[in-house]
This record gives sequence, C-alpha cells and structure tokens, in this order.
Amino acid sequence: MPILTILIVWPIVAGLVLVFVPQIRAYSREVALGATLAELVMAVGLLATFDRSDAGAIQFTEKYSWIPQIGASWAVGVNGVGLTLIVLATLLTPLAVLAAWREDDALDRRAQYLGLILLTEAFMVGIFAARDLVLFYFLFEAMLIPLYFLIGAFGGAQRRYAAVKFLIYSLVGGLIMLIGVIAMYFAGPGGTEAYLLDNLIGGSYPEPWVENLLFISFFIAFAIKAPLVPVHTWLPTVAESARAGTTALLVAVLDKIGTFGMLTLCLPLFPNASRWAAPAIIVIAVISVIYGALVAIGQDDLYRLVAFTSVSHFGIMVLGIFAFKQTAIEGAAFYMLGHGLSTAALFWLVGFLEARHGTASVSAFGGLQKVVPVLSGTFLIVGLSALALPGFAPFAAEIMVLIGAFEAARWAVIVAALSVILAALYILLTYKRIFTGATPVAMESTKELTVRERLVIWPLIAVMLVLGVVPSLAVDYVRDASTDAVTIVSEEAGQ
Repeated sequence: MPILTILIVWPIVAGLVLVFVPQIRAYSREVALGATLAELVMAVGLLATFDRSDAGAIQFTEKYSWIPQIGASWAVGVNGVGLTLIVLATLLTPLAVLAAWREDDALDRRAQYLGLILLTEAFMVGIFAARDLVLFYFLFEAMLIPLYFLIGAFGGAQRRYAAVKFLIYSLVGGLIMLIGVIAMYFAGPGGTEAYLLDNLIGGSYPEPWVENLLFISFFIAFAIKAPLVPVHTWLPTVAESARAGTTALLVAVLDKIGTFGMLTLCLPLFPNASRWAAPAIIVIAVISVIYGALVAIGQDDLYRLVAFTSVSHFGIMVLGIFAFKQTAIEGAAFYMLGHGLSTAALFWLVGFLEARHGTASVSAFGGLQKVVPVLSGTFLIVGLSALALPGFAPFAAEIMVLIGAFEAARWAVIVAALSVILAALYILLTYKRIFTGATPVAMESTKELTVRERLVIWPLIAVMLVLGVVPSLAVDYVRDASTDAVTIVSEEAGQ
C-alpha cells in the first residue's frame, strides 16, 4: 500500500472539497476534524509498523518516474527523523482545527480556513517524506500557497503586510535553493536519476568550491525557514499578525523544514562543505540563541515574545546539528519534536487569552490566577516546558545538545547555556505580569479554559511529560540517522 502517498493526497482531497463544495460548508468543522483525525490514525499506524531497530534506513519507500527527461521521480520514504516530524504534524493539525472551532461565524470563511489548514498538512507530510530533490523543492515552494492565504486572509490588521513579507523571504530563499537544485543536475553525482537522494548521498563533486556553493544555496533557504539571525525578522511579524493556529503550525512544524533540511540534506549531500562552514554556522547559531532570548524579554506582545523564544530555540538545534557529535545531533532531532509541542501549546494559550479580551499585550493583563486558576496553571506548566524544566521533553533534548556539543564547540556551548537563565526570565516575568498581582477590573470577568480548549492543550502537556520521563521513546527513532550523519561527515573529512 502506498501509505505515504495516501498521507499526502488525503488531506489535499479533503481540503479541496471544503473549499470548492458549497454543500458541505455547514459541516466544515466536523469534516476537517474527521479528515485530520483519519490522517493521525494513518500516521500512528505508520509509527506502529516502522522498524525501530533499523530507524536510520528509509522505509515505506515508493518511487515512480515523474520527469524522466531530467531524472526526477516521485520518490518518498521516511527514516526515524522524518517519521517523528510527520507524526508531530498529524498530531497538531486536528488540534488546530479544534482550537479554531469558534473563530469564524461565516460558513465560507470557516470552510476556506480549514481547507487551507488541510492543504498545509499535506505539504508538511510531503516535505518530510520526499526523497527526490525536485519533489522536495516542489513541495517546499507549493507550501507557500496555502500559508500565504492563511496569513494574508485570516488574522489581524497587518496580516497582508505580514503575508507579503513572509512570501518575499521564502521566495528569495527558494530561488537561491532552486539555483542549487539545477546545479545538482550538472555537478551532482546523481547519474541518470539525477535528483534521487540515494544516488546523491556520499557522492563527489568536480571541485571543493562547487560543493561549497551548492551547500550555501541550500543552507540559506533552510536558515530563512529555521529561522536564524539575521534572516528571522519575518517570523515576529507573522506571529503577531496571523491567527494563533496558523502561527502554531508554522513555528511548531513548518519551520522545522529548516533544521530537517540541514540534517537530512546539507550534511549528507555536502559533507565537506558542512565541515568547512560549521565554525561560521555555530557562531550564527549562538548569536540566534542569545539574541532571541534577550529580545523576548523586552516584548509586550505575547505572539512576538513566543516568536523570539523560538529564534533562540532554533539556534540550539542548529548548534547541535553542526557540532557533528552523536549526542548533539540526537538532541537536535529530538528538540524538533519537543519544541514543536511546547511552542504550539504556548501559541494556542496566547490565542485563547486574546479571544477573551481582544488583545495579546502583556501590559493589558494582571492578576488572572485569582480569576482563572486552571488557565493560569496550564500556562505556567507550558511555560516551564518551554524553558526546559527537567521532566519535560525540551529539557532532555536541550541538555543532550549542550552536553553533546561541548567537546566540539566548548565556548559556543558556554555562551549558549546562558539562554537557560534568560529563558527563566522571559517565561517567569511574563507569568508574573499576566497572572499575579492585582486584578484589573476588565480582567475580573475572564472565562476559565473550556473543555474544548483543554482538549487542545492538555494532550500536548501529557506527551511532553511522557517524552521527558522516557526520552528513548523518541530518541530511538533518531539515533541511527544521527549516527549516519556523523559517520558521513567524519569520513568525508578524513577522520
């Protein structure tokens, strides 16, 4: 059974039905929730049948000739890293539908929004499963279509500006990567199937400078998506302008395309260039870690605050990847999952606060723990997971990166470790300003978390706790792929 193709096509069909079939728009929420839950069930089935003892190998492979003139194929398959991100995407999408249950009264807008969410899910799954460079690039760019409309048509007053800014950054990165994709046809080691990753990994290039330029073309696109300083500025703009559900999926899953691409494309395709560029990339990663955390402390808008914390966290992931150490890369791959869970929960909680009072400004709140203790406690727990409190998945991932990378980049780890203190500041100070102290009159009528809202947040907390206590449940899926990445980089470096 072509299960991966089904996982890609199913949400596309469901999304197009929602957008173009007026007769079912009155039931668009139920249809979208059912479609995304079916997708989650299929992804869990994929997880259950995946051979974890050989998690570094590409499994569930499918390959069909697509554009034979240039050696491009519809080639899909997953190793443990891709599978964990597919499961993350399929877990968060039905929660996004549930979180948006009360957001649109107009049936047309509701159906359009949910249809775009389903299309986005399809591209997320496709990108993490693509095993052909042309297919990867096609999905990488096609993903911009639903995201542009999700940002530009649904959100706040500056949504159109945010959508255009997001599109410009993404298109520039994509254009640079396209140059690299085309160059791989002429300078890459792919042979007749020029873009099949299995033919490209471990191959040689005519000259070292050719490999270096190819690496740069891919890395820039992934750095924008990740996002790293200085190409991060689109993220805070989008975060404060788009809907909470859009931003949650964008930061928690779609931005992982950047770190996923660095780990599964840049390192194995360009191992010598990765080693050559690593010192500069580690510097950029550390700057992102500290800059993101410092700027987050000074934010009044909660969406921008969470966005800047993510800039910091992505810096940790990139540091782990380019340290070229087994434990560090395992931690970075695990961090993609842990960060996705905690950040999605944070964005949705911010969205729930904004829905109650029409603002996401920290200074507008105060004293809420006296009025809504469940909401307050839930926010505190999710905030503590985001600052990597022991017992939560982000802690296990972050400590693996810092310990694993210490031997390779000692000074970088020492500086990056300061983010632990800064994270405590931006989370606890924010909690203090919103939930403690005197309660403003306007806040006294704040409603408690509803059953629906708890169903969105509490499962994420449960998963973070389980993975925090037993991290091997996820790490076992990424260990072999991390070993392979370290091996190929070390071999190509002559070590």
